[in-house]
Amino acid sequence: MTAPADWAALDARYVWHPYTQHATAPLPVPVVRAEGARIHTADGRVLVDAISSWWVTLHGHAHPVIAHAIAEQARTLDQVIFAGCTHEPAARLAAELVAVMPPGLTRVFFSDDGSTAVEVAVKAALQFWRNRGEARPLIAAVEHAYHGDTFGAMSVSARGTFTDAFADRLWAVERLPDPTEGDTVAALRALIDHRGTELAAVIVEPLLLGSGGMRMWPEHTLRALAECCAKAHVLLIADEVLTGFGRTGPLFACARAGVAPDIMCLSKGLTGGALPLGATVTTEPIFEGFRSQDRRQTLFHGHSYTANPVACAAGRASLTLLDADSGRRREVIESAHREHLARLAPHPRVRRTRVLGTVAAFDIDGEEGYLSAVGGELAAFALRNGVLLRPLGNVVYVLPPYCTTADDLAVVYRVIERFLEWR
Repeated sequence: MTAPADWAALDARYVWHPYTQHATAPLPVPVVRAEGARIHTADGRVLVDAISSWWVTLHGHAHPVIAHAIAEQARTLDQVIFAGCTHEPAARLAAELVAVMPPGLTRVFFSDDGSTAVEVAVKAALQFWRNRGEARPLIAAVEHAYHGDTFGAMSVSARGTFTDAFADRLWAVERLPDPTEGDTVAALRALIDHRGTELAAVIVEPLLLGSGGMRMWPEHTLRALAECCAKAHVLLIADEVLTGFGRTGPLFACARAGVAPDIMCLSKGLTGGALPLGATVTTEPIFEGFRSQDRRQTLFHGHSYTANPVACAAGRASLTLLDADSGRRREVIESAHREHLARLAPHPRVRRTRVLGTVAAFDIDGEEGYLSAVGGELAAFALRNGVLLRPLGNVVYVLPPYCTTADDLAVVYRVIERFLEWR
């Protein structure tokens, strides 16, 4: 192995990092290994991963069950085209996903990540109506939503910092108010009354607007939106890329609200965070809407690594770990969040503490928004004190792997408290 300084120099010379302003960002953390809730750096530091490495790591890093499944599959079949071919890991993963989905979701379209899962969902929703001979060109989306960085996903996301550079290239959608700020249901009813026959689908992040500021919204609102869609024969797309696989308590946020969408988007925790994989799951009527003797009614979408066998094997292994013990671990995390936030809430700089399952968040008083400098200051402070955090500007969140203990969370919150006192 080369010395860390050697490959860090190569990184500085050749790599372009995501969501990074290289003129001002600190040097990236040189990571050499990870295990459980801990990340080990080249200079000997051990960090508590309080954000599940961008919200993907469910059970902990390098989980032996997932690592074994990956190794076994890689020795047998590492990759094969999925147009015209199939394989056991994909077929079984699809069946196992359907078995735990909200009722009615029966068909799995595999892709590469969350953004592409959303692209598939939006394309399928629009083409479904076109295949039926109905002109329904409209999609409705929620303010402060984030659905990904590809162009379709950006179009249904909120306009702002992430999309400003491309504003004149994004297609228009109908905007519904953020459920934490306005009456989303009344706005949808008004839209349906006015343009319901043109509306193809409504897309939402169920119960949690993630990158838009970890905004948590009520179950009854999601149920009312679903009822409106069903009554008006409008498709409901649930983007559960973040909320899927237990993040909000039950396996899916929709299940927490007793809602069965027409289309669900999955990624992040789908493989336990070990490998990239996305899935768009639809009802049987939507799938049948593309079955035709007319080949032009095909959903013309796919990726080179669609249903990669090794990633599917990781997904199957991850699902086996979402057992009763995992449920108890998630309950411990939620309880710890509530306890720590109750202590933080009276602090003069803390605003809007909130918890949903394994996700906790609050706002730091002062400059608001993703570009608020306080986020970078907290991230740097936490790093110096053994914790990996990545605030959304002035929005601080803790979203740990399910193996994280109450003692681990005590360390995380102690660092946050020290920062609030220090700054």
